[in-house]
Amino acid sequence: MDITTRWIAVAVLLAAAVLAVAVAVFVRLVRARRGLREAGLPTGPRWVFWGALAYFFLPADLVPDPVYLDDIGVLLLALRTMRRHSGSEPA
Repeated sequence: MDITTRWIAVAVLLAAAVLAVAVAVFVRLVRARRGLREAGLPTGPRWVFWGALAYFFLPADLVPDPVYLDDIGVLLLALRTMRRHSGSEPA
């Protein structure tokens, strides 16, 4: 195996690992929202949740899709916002 093939294999494995992290954070976001709603707590502004999901699935990204770090950041920001609003009074 030549050096180019090795670099491509490493890049593919790294992209797959980052994608797995992004999917795990996405699942955590959906579960957190569902758990907060079932507990009767507010989940924060609806646009935070739906905006994070749209950013995750839409093709327009700040960073090209082989690198899912921007998607992970948006999903983590949505989780943080939802948790921060979960301590407030219901509207």
